[in-house]
Amino acid sequence: MDGLKAKTYELRKSVVDMIMEGKGGHIGGDMSVIDILAVLYFRQMNISPKQMEDENRDRFVLSKGHSVEALYAVLAAKGFFSMEEVIKSFSKFGSRFIGHPNNKLPGIEMNSGSLGHGLPVCVGMALAGKMDGRTYRVYTVMGDGELAEGSVWEGAMAASQFKLDNLCAVVDRNRLQISGDTEEVMGHDDLGDRFRSFGWHVIDVADGNDVDKLNDAFEQAKAVKGRPSVLIANTVKGCGSPIMENKADWHHKVPTAKEYEVIMADLEMRREAAI
Repeated sequence: MDGLKAKTYELRKSVVDMIMEGKGGHIGGDMSVIDILAVLYFRQMNISPKQMEDENRDRFVLSKGHSVEALYAVLAAKGFFSMEEVIKSFSKFGSRFIGHPNNKLPGIEMNSGSLGHGLPVCVGMALAGKMDGRTYRVYTVMGDGELAEGSVWEGAMAASQFKLDNLCAVVDRNRLQISGDTEEVMGHDDLGDRFRSFGWHVIDVADGNDVDKLNDAFEQAKAVKGRPSVLIANTVKGCGSPIMENKADWHHKVPTAKEYEVIMADLEMRREAAI
């Protein structure tokens, strides 16, 4: 895991540049989810630009597709496309890097962003893998606000029914959504108990922005047999700079020039501390 924590702050800086250049983006959720994506792509998943035609490649779907800037940064760092191209063209007219994932881009399995769809589709991918005798694993990341969608729980029931131990879901549990605190908008109570009642193996990650703890949790999920696993990753929305952290109004926001300077300085300070 050496160097990965520092890398997450480099990726965060790229995300901020992307949003500044494109004049829009879901910066708060990008910052909370990027550690999860980095661990998946750099430590866990059997995936690379050369493997996209390999039937046994691992599959990933960013169900909370509005945090696409974080996914673009990680895919670029993984070599699927140029970071410079993403930053310069993100969300501009005619750009292929639009505001939600689309599968015309290398490395993206499905269009996402219509909340509640990622898990059900991943259930289908995992079931297909079982039926075809494939060895791949399927991963999806959902936002905690997204869990108000009924299709999530239909997917959860099906995953348990078909004993999909090749499926691992992650909840980016930052407790904030565009309209405020998740527990005030649509409370989850004990989210672990909810998933356990649907037959899932639940792994609580107390610090969902800690790459070591995330990696350990994914390793635990791989060892689970006979049922799907879910990581409840307790993250910080806007993680990386106090200006943004735990503030719902940073769900979708473009920093001012002054805020940009402060955020980039905070991220660089944390990057250096992680080296």
